[in-house]
Amino acid sequence: MYKTHKEWERPLYELEDGIAKLKEIAKKEKDPQKREQQMAKIAEYETRRNRYVEVMYSNLGAWEKVLVARAERRPYTLDYIQAVFHHFIELQGDRNGFVDHAIVGGPAMLDNRPVMVVGHQKGRTIQERQLRNFGYARPEGYRKAIRLFEMAERFRMPVITLIDTPGADAGVEAEARGISEAIAASIFKMFELTVPSISVIIGEGGSGGAIGIAASNRVLMLEHSIYSVIAPEGCASILWRQAERAPDAAKALKLTAQSALEFELIDEIIPEPTGGSDKDWPATFGHVKSAIVKHIGLLDKFSPEEVYEDRYARFRKMGIFEDLLND
Repeated sequence: MYKTHKEWERPLYELEDGIAKLKEIAKKEKDPQKREQQMAKIAEYETRRNRYVEVMYSNLGAWEKVLVARAERRPYTLDYIQAVFHHFIELQGDRNGFVDHAIVGGPAMLDNRPVMVVGHQKGRTIQERQLRNFGYARPEGYRKAIRLFEMAERFRMPVITLIDTPGADAGVEAEARGISEAIAASIFKMFELTVPSISVIIGEGGSGGAIGIAASNRVLMLEHSIYSVIAPEGCASILWRQAERAPDAAKALKLTAQSALEFELIDEIIPEPTGGSDKDWPATFGHVKSAIVKHIGLLDKFSPEEVYEDRYARFRKMGIFEDLLND
């Protein structure tokens, strides 16, 4: 069976636990000489841990990228909103009688500029995960996003979307309420926008659930995030009828940020701190904010019509190929 993120990082957790215990011992030590020896030992262990992390993350495979993208301590959309934006006001409801908590959004300020922020939100505790449906948005989530996109267009606010979902909800209720139509309508609405739009894949970018709010002028990815038409487990179940072959599927899917940039599906890879964004939230927030501000500045040079045409041209060039026929 393939490893989970916790199992993969277990040696690192053990090192960190050992360092924490040594610090507790040093804190209680009354002899100055012995305390100094303990501190030297702690410094040695910390150096060893840092080297281990550098080696561990220097050449991650596709499946390891999946594990890092799903790390429980990785910052979620609301964490970014709190750190990168200010004066955020969350708006609820799709105006059709339903409320979805897997997609959050509303107006906010980016420095001194009003923007519309929309993103997927997972939960950390079991109660939060149930409330957020584990990040699987239902039709009402995308219809809420459409409402917010229309508001952004009306008030000329750039749209910022943060992507972190395994996929859209595929349950009976979601299908009955038109999940496919809702995703398609959300994509169509984003294509209609004449205000700049930027999407950042901060964790998992899974299937239509991701592209539903990622049809933007610029799509950026954090270094260890993933972007794929299907989750590796689902792909393995379909191709080989063996979910445990998810690591093989991950490799074949080319779902890493590096592959997405190579195929020109995204515009930039945002670097993460050593060990991933879950190891250093403030540094990650700084990198993401800088990238968003930079690309908004570039798109500000476009007229509304040019913004529209730029987005259309960006997606039209995807998947172009040449058919070379022999004479």
